[in-house]
Amino acid sequence: MNNIEDFRDYCLSFKGATEKFPFDKTTLVFYVMNKMFCLVDIEEFEYCNLKCDPDEAEELRAQYNGIKPGYHMSKKHWNSVYFNSNVSTKLLKELIVNSYDLVVKGLTKKDQVILRDM
Repeated sequence: MNNIEDFRDYCLSFKGATEKFPFDKTTLVFYVMNKMFCLVDIEEFEYCNLKCDPDEAEELRAQYNGIKPGYHMSKKHWNSVYFNSNVSTKLLKELIVNSYDLVVKGLTKKDQVILRDM
């Protein structure tokens, strides 16, 4: 994903995914059932913030210099993943899927059913 358009299309390809600019005019946030799973600055497009299992987050940070604690986010549950780094597109896509899945797992049973039936 070399540009914001491809990145945006990928994030919106997930069931129930929506987008908003809740903070400012450049921070695009992707949601599933009104819960954030990805944030990206559309002007700078240097990195994205993704939700991550706390244990896995530490391992990824140790393994990849392009993965850092989540900027302006809970350092325990979010990673910043830099695009022009040693993080491959394949891994980036996997991390986006993992973030989405983690948020879906945290939804209420009612919201999970609504999402499933969309």
